Amino acid sequence: MYLGVAALGIGTLGAYAYYAQRVQNEPAPQVILADAAPDRPGDKAGVNAGKGAGKMPGKGAGNGAAAVDVARVASANVVEDLNSVGTLRSNEAVMVRPEVAGRISQLNFHDGQPVKKGQLLVAFEAGVNRAEVRQARAELDIARANLARNEDLAKRNFISTRARDESAANVQVLEAKLALAEAKLAKMEIRAPFPGVVGMRNVSVGDYVKDGADLVNLEDISSVKVDFRVPEKYAGQIRPGQQIEVMVDAFPDKSFKARVDAIDPQVDSTGRSALLRGRIDNPQGRLKPGMFARVRLILSERSNAMTVPEEAIVPQGERSVVWKVVEGKALRAEVRTGQRRAGQVEILEGLRAGDTVVIAGQMRLSQDGAPVRIVNGPRSEAVPGGAAIAGIEPAVARN
Repeated sequence: MYLGVAALGIGTLGAYAYYAQRVQNEPAPQVILADAAPDRPGDKAGVNAGKGAGKMPGKGAGNGAAAVDVARVASANVVEDLNSVGTLRSNEAVMVRPEVAGRISQLNFHDGQPVKKGQLLVAFEAGVNRAEVRQARAELDIARANLARNEDLAKRNFISTRARDESAANVQVLEAKLALAEAKLAKMEIRAPFPGVVGMRNVSVGDYVKDGADLVNLEDISSVKVDFRVPEKYAGQIRPGQQIEVMVDAFPDKSFKARVDAIDPQVDSTGRSALLRGRIDNPQGRLKPGMFARVRLILSERSNAMTVPEEAIVPQGERSVVWKVVEGKALRAEVRTGQRRAGQVEILEGLRAGDTVVIAGQMRLSQDGAPVRIVNGPRSEAVPGGAAIAGIEPAVARN
């Protein structure tokens, strides 16, 4: 039974293959036009006319002109930019740490609270330090009284000049001792070095902390910095004051404006990149330090630049060529291109504003001066409605 089924399948496939090959080899049916003249000896004009009428338009009927689509050279504002990624940083940031060990007696802030410059943040128990200050002041008062007495006695020649000088030196020593005691007392209090917002504290009242221990971070976010890197090949095009557009994931629909604030004079030898820093005003405090940022650096901007659709560019080796339509004929023109954005190419040399170029049908053009038949009609490729496109923007009047 299995052999019979296999034989039947093979026979069916063989019959189908034979039939398909026979259909392909049959000649196509000849169509006789209704207005064609009968085939009579010596008269073939009617047949020739019928054959000519069945040709494709644009070849016979169009006198050999190639059908092409065209577009006009548009005028636009071209922005040369560079995209990078960076990190947001506080305008000023510090981790509050004590210079001396001690027990915390006061925390004069709440987590996440704004503080002013000079505001007391942390105080340590300082009873011993205050006693040392009082002791130094008392000793200094006695020394000053002895100095005044010895000066009076020295004027009367009751004591030597040496005794008076020793009294004066003792006063200076005790003044230094008092200053030292006051300095130690001052270190028992930590005040805000600049206005900002404190973070989350790591200690409580009563904790004994060592010198250098982390207490709380203080951040000034009235403005934030954005640090990012650019390849070293752009080092000659960057300068302070250039515009920056910053995007963060927390506000995907909003772009923050900034400017280049500083450029690191040293290029990183590992990644061959230069470090740049921009500054963004942040009066509402929405931007937070540590956020991931997408940075667009504006390198240059050219107004009224010429642009054409990408389809018009025909690469020929290292050259770029376009076909320009002049008085119904196609002329080859070599061009020098610039920026490419959103399907548009900037033309630096080789064309003029208002020229008509071929954007489809270049394969039908074989030589300069070939006649063309425009199918779509010239159109401007400027962005409709004046909408801005990254890199290339439509030319608009400026104040």
